[in-house]
Amino acid sequence: MMAGSATLKLSLSHFSSSTSSLRKSSSSFPSNFRIPNPPSSNPNFFKVYSLSSNDIKVGSNVEVDGSPCRVIEFLHVKPGKGAAFIRTKLKNYLTGNTVDKTFRAGSSIDEADIVKETKQFTYKDGVQYVFMDLSTYEETRLNESDVGDKIKWLKEGMDCNLLLWNGKVIDVDLPITVKLKVVQADAGLKGDTAQGGGSKTVTLDTGAVVNVPLFVSEGEEILVDTRSGQYMSRA
Repeated sequence: MMAGSATLKLSLSHFSSSTSSLRKSSSSFPSNFRIPNPPSSNPNFFKVYSLSSNDIKVGSNVEVDGSPCRVIEFLHVKPGKGAAFIRTKLKNYLTGNTVDKTFRAGSSIDEADIVKETKQFTYKDGVQYVFMDLSTYEETRLNESDVGDKIKWLKEGMDCNLLLWNGKVIDVDLPITVKLKVVQADAGLKGDTAQGGGSKTVTLDTGAVVNVPLFVSEGEEILVDTRSGQYMSRA
């Protein structure tokens, strides 16, 4: 019993000494020192997004060869012999190029982690286009190359969706329909009516040039589809 007690006392004494050393060691750290959490405690760390090729539809965002792409066309094909597959046409957000891509039916595809933020186009500052978050008043400035040919539909006060991938704006989604004013138009031919045929080109207040029916006159407001750039109707 005495030998056992001596061993126990020695162990406790060693533990107490180790604890005291640890306290002295930790006290040498600055008061604001914080041990960072391990990566696994962050719910967004190594987050993987995927979807089945069977769930692909127009507008889906996928990641192909390390680049974010939008599905602009797709077709499910089930041949008489062999496995079914999905034929797609993708638009690369980074390059603007389109590419044909085929996926095996039921296969797993990486989904592009694209964040959508609603901002209002407020004004143009030199060569930059300024978008504002109306909740935080934070501004995002984009160059003409960032906005692309969608510039011709932008009007001050227009709400747009900025698409971000890896923290970088990769595209600007405009409203499908915009109301713009005709600032220059040739006079219609004699006898033209709202039901008449034919078309002419007009210039809008954003600088865009579109084809409209002959009866549309300068000073009128019209509705335009921003996806196709086509005249829809008088506003």
